[in-house]
Amino acid sequence: MSAAAAPGGAGGATVATEALAHRRKPLSNFTSDVAGALPGPDWLRRRRLGALERFQAAGLPSESEEIWRYSRIDNLDLDRFAPATPRGADGPSGVPSGAADSHLGEVMEALGDRSALVLVGPDGSVEADVARTVASQGVTVGLLSEHPEGAELLGAIAGGAGAKGADVFVDLATAFASDAVVVDVPAGVSLEAPVLVGHWYAGAAVAHFPRTVVRLGPGARASVVEHLSSSQDDVLCCPVVELDVGDGAALDYTSIQRLGSRAWQLGYQGSRVGRDASLRSLAAALGGYYARLRTDSHLVAAGGSAQLMALYFGDHQQMHDFRTLQEHAAPKTTSDLLFKGAARDEARGVYSGLIRVRKGAAGTNAFQTNRNLVLSEGAHAESVPNLEIEENDVRCSHASAVGPVDEDQRYYLESRGIPPEVADRLIVLGFFDDLLARSPVPALRQPLRRVVAEKASAPAPSGGNDR
Repeated sequence: MSAAAAPGGAGGATVATEALAHRRKPLSNFTSDVAGALPGPDWLRRRRLGALERFQAAGLPSESEEIWRYSRIDNLDLDRFAPATPRGADGPSGVPSGAADSHLGEVMEALGDRSALVLVGPDGSVEADVARTVASQGVTVGLLSEHPEGAELLGAIAGGAGAKGADVFVDLATAFASDAVVVDVPAGVSLEAPVLVGHWYAGAAVAHFPRTVVRLGPGARASVVEHLSSSQDDVLCCPVVELDVGDGAALDYTSIQRLGSRAWQLGYQGSRVGRDASLRSLAAALGGYYARLRTDSHLVAAGGSAQLMALYFGDHQQMHDFRTLQEHAAPKTTSDLLFKGAARDEARGVYSGLIRVRKGAAGTNAFQTNRNLVLSEGAHAESVPNLEIEENDVRCSHASAVGPVDEDQRYYLESRGIPPEVADRLIVLGFFDDLLARSPVPALRQPLRRVVAEKASAPAPSGGNDR
């Protein structure tokens, strides 16, 4: 709807114009002076300032845009936040550990052996511990600014708002990220154990911009697990993940988001899958107040495949928001998406996805499934699957469902003496079980089941709308 056609005639046009001006107003805390003062090589500083210019020109998005429909973006007051103070200066510091972050500690214990452990603190502090056998194979795990090809790696997949349709928060993240973590596995190298990257964020009204770049050379094999968590402070987190899977390579990537209940997340995950390569990705969203993740998967050469999965469970007033793109730009490529969510109390879940098959991508197989379980009268879920097909010789399908607990299932369990609250917990666990069974890292299935069970059995908040 144009401003001239807004409800209320000329008055509506004025309101719409004022709203647009507000979304484009200069931000007091996210300035070129702040971005230019961040540490790093000259190429990184130039990249930051260019990204900031694009962000300022585009302005903040609004819920009137289709890609932001059903979101809470109009409630975001970016001026309330300030970029995190870089390491070496005053401000929250320290990296996560099993002691400081019990959630990360559970993941560390479940994984056991690791090829590498990278810990990132709220001030950008990074500690990397790489196994000797891994380093001896030429694997690089550390800071992107110290990588000889850092300038080429940064933004190769998520170049910003002008690249492949990524949203403006990629530009904001590029402008104010102090550095990035890189996992670079050379051609033909296979890592036997996962690489674990743990992030911990804190500080009232502080904005954090974690970035991770994973590159697998031809024929390489690796598993990367990323864990994001925070204090109960009012933080903003804009993670950007770039996954580059070379020809014949295989990457398993898992992200676990357990941010505090007041946190905002505006995340982006982009992937490029080469010839006869494969990507398996699982995103588990369990925390945050508003947690959004946009996932773009580009299959750029024949025989590439991507298996995309997500588990999200909201309670209280949480909102989990997923937007996906499965883009087939080459023949005989395959993508299979399964996203499953649950919402209770007054929580909301949103899924909107697009399968796009480009001209010339004959023999494409693409599947998209989103299912949502609504556990309370006050909870809500939206599901919007889409197809855009430019080729004839393809096989594509999409399916979505939103509904409450099946009363027949509940009756079956209760009639056998199982209390109602236990019955509902078992139903929720069963709902997610097929997805967890496909988890790229089997060791993480049990910790994720335990979190789901805890959220399903937690007492309703005072004055809540639970059954």
